Parts: sequence; C-alpha cells; structure tokens
Amino acid sequence: QQSKTSSQTNKQRRLCPDISFFQRATEYPCLLILDPQNEFETLRKRVEQTTLKSQTVARNRSGVTNMSSPQKNSAPSSLNEYEVLPNGCEAHWEVVERILFIYAKLNPGIAYVQGMNEIVGPLYYTFATDPNSEWKEHAEADTFFCFTNLMAEIRDNFIKSLDDSQCGITYKMEKVYSTLKDKDVELYLKLQEQNIKPQFFAFRWLTLLLSQEFLLPDVIRIWDSLFADDNRFDFLLLVCCAMLMLIREQLLEGDFTVNMRLLQDYPITDVCQILQKAKELQDSK
Repeated sequence: QQSKTSSQTNKQRRLCPDISFFQRATEYPCLLILDPQNEFETLRKRVEQTTLKSQTVARNRSGVTNMSSPQKNSAPSSLNEYEVLPNGCEAHWEVVERILFIYAKLNPGIAYVQGMNEIVGPLYYTFATDPNSEWKEHAEADTFFCFTNLMAEIRDNFIKSLDDSQCGITYKMEKVYSTLKDKDVELYLKLQEQNIKPQFFAFRWLTLLLSQEFLLPDVIRIWDSLFADDNRFDFLLLVCCAMLMLIREQLLEGDFTVNMRLLQDYPITDVCQILQKAKELQDSK
C-alpha cells in the first residue's frame, strides 16, 4: 500500500511537471533520511522501484491522458531523472511528495487522490521561496500544516461517494451554472443550448482551485484573494462565473468545439481583471 501511494504521487509529478524550481535541490533537505547511517529509504528510491516501465504516460492541459508503449530503439529516460542530484541532496519535488505521502498515511479515509499535488504545490512554493531564510527552512512543516487545514475544507471535492451530496463537487458545479443564470441568462442559455455541461470544465476549476488554469504566480495571486475572503469558496464560484462572463462574446459566437477549447484552455491571463469582475458580482448581490 505504501509503494502504491508513492507511485501515485510520483506519477502525478511526471504527468504534471511544474516549473524548474521543483527539480532543484532544496537548501534544507531532511538530513535524517539522507544520513547514510540510517536505514530509512527515500521516496526517490521507492518510486524507482515501483515505476512502471511498460508505458509512457502524458497528459495535455485539457486533462486528456495518452498512453503509449516506448519505442524499441528509444533511449531509457524516466529513471535517470531521479539521479541528477548528487548524494546528500534532495529536490523540492521530493519534499512535496513526502508531504503528500505523510498526509495519505495519516488520512486513510481519503488517502491520496489525483490533483492533490496541484493543491500542495503553490503552498510549498510560497514558503520555500520566501526571502526570510527561517521561513524557507521550515517550508516543509508549514506547508504540511497549511495543506492539512486547506484539505479539511475542500476534502469533500476529492471523495467520490460525496459527489452528489450538497457538499460534493457536483452540487458546486451546478452552483456555478445557477450563478451564471442569475448574472447572465443569455450566456447561460447558450451553454445549455450547446449542451456544454459544467463537468466539462468546472470540475477541474473547482477541485484544483484554478491551479491548472494560470501560471503559478497568478495562481498564488488568486489564492491570496480566495483565502482572505471569509466565504472563500462562495467567492471561488463567483471567480468561475466571472471567467465565463469575461469571454461571453467568444462563447456566444462560438460553436461547441470552439467553446470547449476556450473553456479548457482559458484565454485570459490577467487575473486581476478576473478578480475585479468577481468582486463586482459579489458586491451586486
């Protein structure tokens, strides 16, 4: 079971590679694990032992997973990526994997679910890049604390059995559309006419708190506004609604294919514009 959890968290690291920061060595590795006199096995070694070699897995930004067998004459690649750092060093991605692994062990009811890496990544990056060296030194512990508290609020999104309950992700996706209907009925009817269901795009937006829709600095900016709001997840629904309304002209003119491409690869990069629109929607209630 431990190997399975390690393999799952590593798989997510390979499917969704983050900026080069996560491949670099941390200034504050876990010395207890790296000490050669100890018998602890690093997650890197566990991952190497459990990585499947039979297939290459790749996922595009729309969330589509493609699996293909490796070419016979292709050079071996995947395992070498774990050996780029010298002994005694630990990459930031290993710290993130350890956080996810420990969380999964302490929370067997939810364990590890695909997408948690997208939640923990921005938190860890924020702490690990702080100009204050003391904050950086304790980035792992602080990230674990914040991730655990955040998951306490959003964990229902990751529990499939709760999908159709009032606290589940299906209810929240429908809430995006009901809010849109209230704010822009013409756009709502257009999406309904084209049978564009919120599951096609809002599932990822809500579950991952928009972490896959924007560059990391922009994600952090959005989260700053979300977490500062007492009704943060109601505000998230308004942010999603604002994102739809800001591209309403393209959506009203586009067909199903064009609109799906817009929603799965969101075109606007100015997150301040999105947040301003969401605040206007919030104030107009």
